[in-house]
Amino acid sequence: MNTLMTGNEAIARGVYEYGVSVAAAYPGTPSTEILENIVKYPEVYCQWSPNEKVAMEVGIGAAIAGARSIVTMKMVGVNVAADPLFTVAYTGIRAGLVLVSADDPGMHSSQNEQDNRLYAAFAKIPMLEPSNSQEAKDMVGLAMEISETFDTPVMLRITTRIAHSLSLVELNDPIERLVKTYERNPRKYVMLPGNGRARRLVVEERMHKLADYTETVAVNNMELKDQSIGIITSGISYQYVKEALPTASVLKLGLTNPLPSGLIKEFAAKVDKLYVVEELEPYMEKEVRLLGINVIGKELFPPYGELSVRMVSEKISGQPVITVAPVFDAPIRPPVMCPGCPHRGIFYTLKQLKLVVSGDIGCYTLGAMAPLEAMDTTICMGASISAGLGMIKAHPEMAENMVAVIGDSTFLHSGITGLMDVVYNGGNLTTLILDNSITGMTGHQHNPASGKTLMGQAAPQVDFVALCKALGVKRITEVDPFDLARVKEIIKTEVAAPEPSVIIARRPCALIIKNTEKPLQVQDCTGCKMCLKLGCPALSFDEVNKTIQVDQALCTGCGLCINVCKFKALRKAGDA
Repeated sequence: MNTLMTGNEAIARGVYEYGVSVAAAYPGTPSTEILENIVKYPEVYCQWSPNEKVAMEVGIGAAIAGARSIVTMKMVGVNVAADPLFTVAYTGIRAGLVLVSADDPGMHSSQNEQDNRLYAAFAKIPMLEPSNSQEAKDMVGLAMEISETFDTPVMLRITTRIAHSLSLVELNDPIERLVKTYERNPRKYVMLPGNGRARRLVVEERMHKLADYTETVAVNNMELKDQSIGIITSGISYQYVKEALPTASVLKLGLTNPLPSGLIKEFAAKVDKLYVVEELEPYMEKEVRLLGINVIGKELFPPYGELSVRMVSEKISGQPVITVAPVFDAPIRPPVMCPGCPHRGIFYTLKQLKLVVSGDIGCYTLGAMAPLEAMDTTICMGASISAGLGMIKAHPEMAENMVAVIGDSTFLHSGITGLMDVVYNGGNLTTLILDNSITGMTGHQHNPASGKTLMGQAAPQVDFVALCKALGVKRITEVDPFDLARVKEIIKTEVAAPEPSVIIARRPCALIIKNTEKPLQVQDCTGCKMCLKLGCPALSFDEVNKTIQVDQALCTGCGLCINVCKFKALRKAGDA
């Protein structure tokens, strides 16, 4: 049976078909839907972890205990998981362990653009790269086979286009799901320096064996056609090459660490002119050059952003691709917080107070966008608090005029240690925890504070007040972010306090609560446009009649704009 699947859905199907027992992840686009689809297969235990490092360690523990395991994350998540990843490359595993790294060329939903093929090379672990959904599913099985054959974790590296594009997948019955018995082996799994030095040699021996294996593995193969042009490629770039240059000879690589040097030399000898087509870093190109082979690569293609069929065609053949369908320029629509978003009032107030705001990763990062424009920095998950501490240590006077802002899920991910650092090192920083009861930015995944697990089971909820007290914070205040007057008063008070403080702004995400309020109405508007400074997409200005309009389909009736309007022109339906 064949069915259309995204790459993420196909990986989840591969997890089901190839006997995986444990799956762990922290949500991050473009990888999030993998776990959300695995949970549809009740045979597999799956969980959201507080962060990627924890997810990696859960997978490692399960694999050492004897269960096939998979861990998924976006590419920046591997930065967080790198510590256990590099060490499990030394220890090896007992049952298959696969790390899915979902890279994001073009930064569709990421704060940086990194090429995690370099992580596989750095960690000295094998890496597979599928070029469509069928291969994404099949490579879960191949990765498990390689993992168990060579006693190593395996990286399955996908990109946004593979993760989210649909292609046909053949569905098969699952193999028997077996969990091996645990075997105690401290010399293998306890990474004291003495044991580590012995395992370091194992890693090198393994890479030599993998170098032989990669020469004959079926996912590395030559497609010989017109031999005047030869192209080495992998992943989604293979699809661009096949569409742009259907008659060219291609060396398609699916196992890309280690690269098959013998196969590359053989292919290079068969073609007149050799190209490497790859997104982001010249990862394969550099390896080809080290073999003494003349190749064309990044002279033509940029080391950033996504490639395309058009770019490949124009750069290599000099001919643009003829498109049948007309191309339309879509209007630019900047990202904006949803109508009724509880974060909006916080950032409106922060801008009013003209505070320096050390920001973080989440929906609330949109507080940096016009018209709110109330965020000064965003570095990575959890950095708001730590960076805020650094700023006030550099300029102590900044403490009287700055706050750190972080969401509930991000605080649990990597903000707790930052707040602990503030207390420990005497930083009088005010931290705002924006608790909207869910992991909002990636699509409403549960976390340790939401009261439910990925598999739908009820779970204890983290008590943020008790947690902050345990970290040593003495000044903790809870506020409703829609109560603008109190929010403003509390922020001013806490920023002025000469010690660490925490403000917990608590109100559920507007998309997870059933709205019972009626849309607002406008009456006797003066056209001052003060309410537009909230940046609510339900509000617009009628240039003809010089009045505010409320989009009845978008308005949630939250009433935030009522608190902003000085002329009482905005009101709830039925109010006098």
